[in-house]
Amino acid sequence: MSTSDVEAVWRIESARIVAALTRFTGDFGLAEDAAQEAVAEALVSWPLDPPSDPAGWLMATARRRAIDAIRRRVALRDRYAVLATDPAVGAMAGPVAGDDVDPDRIDDDVLALMFVSCHPVLSPEARVALTLRVVAGLSSQEIARAFLVPVPTVQARITRGKKTIAAAGVPFELPPPAERRERLGGVLSVLYVIFTEGSTATAGDRLVRPEVAYEAIRLARTLAALLPDEPEVHGLLALCELTAARFPARTAPDGSPVLLEDQDRHRWDVSAIHRGVTALARASAGGGLGPYGLQAAIAATHAAAPSVEATDWERIVLLYEALGRVAPSPVVELNRAVAVAMASGPEQALAIVDELVVADRLSGSHLVPTVRGELLTRLGRRPEARAELELAARLCANERERSVLLRKAAELG
Repeated sequence: MSTSDVEAVWRIESARIVAALTRFTGDFGLAEDAAQEAVAEALVSWPLDPPSDPAGWLMATARRRAIDAIRRRVALRDRYAVLATDPAVGAMAGPVAGDDVDPDRIDDDVLALMFVSCHPVLSPEARVALTLRVVAGLSSQEIARAFLVPVPTVQARITRGKKTIAAAGVPFELPPPAERRERLGGVLSVLYVIFTEGSTATAGDRLVRPEVAYEAIRLARTLAALLPDEPEVHGLLALCELTAARFPARTAPDGSPVLLEDQDRHRWDVSAIHRGVTALARASAGGGLGPYGLQAAIAATHAAAPSVEATDWERIVLLYEALGRVAPSPVVELNRAVAVAMASGPEQALAIVDELVVADRLSGSHLVPTVRGELLTRLGRRPEARAELELAARLCANERERSVLLRKAAELG
């Protein structure tokens, strides 16, 4: 087996392994460390002696590493008697071969792992890092590359996160139903942040980081399978699938962005659109759509249109108005302005954007001058439009987006 084979198995099985070990040991940090040690051992031994059951091998090896760590701790405290009498540890310390994880607990384990990784005691950055590390199985290097931060920064976030969870005494268990619904929003927001970064990178030389976006989709699918009766879980999954469906057409072969009006819609992923529409239907079945469901409905409207001109912009305006009522934000208002421009013309839309400018909302973001520049261009106010697009380029950290803004500014003379 090659290194890539080991990584593939780990990516698929990591959440189950870490979750099961956390339940057995009661120690989130110990479980993750033991699992990582098992992967390191696999990288050495599998090329020479491939196991017949790779996932079982990883679980057994990680469990042995956890047992060894517990024994070391007990020895330091002179508490071998505890190891022998504690039911949880005793169960772990038995023969590993053939001692499979209870299949009836795996789903609950993975779900609990998601809630622990996204616990509100953690900073948003730590939640993202821990979720990608222990639930998605990404390495610190992969996370650092995805978010364009140094590897030591990611490692520090993960370490601090695990220490914070331990210090706060966060139990490895599913929250009660009432608290679960309340904390589910935090889990969804983490997955949304991960997907958004993959969909349009904040900085760097790539517009789209599909590998990051697809990890978010994989996690959203897992969450939807574990919580089939939660409409907003299906809403987020629908939004991710429908947005990712456009990935094949969003960039040219050289990586440069292709604007929506110029995209070859035949290249949009029909299977992803179908999955997204199906997930949206499940979200709608729960009653009124929530914030993610409304965004998915907007994406579905785009997916159903044969062209920009044939898009039902009036419907999109109404959906953004509804989204603004349930989840108001300056980004929603800005997107509503874009839809209003397409439905009713740029003058009315410019008034919406100017209100954001006066209120100093989204200050420092390239998004407002980008949209304002586009609207001024359509109104024929070329010098003002060029100034706005040049400002947007200076504020934009993504090199691909910046190149488009500079090109549009240059075209205005």
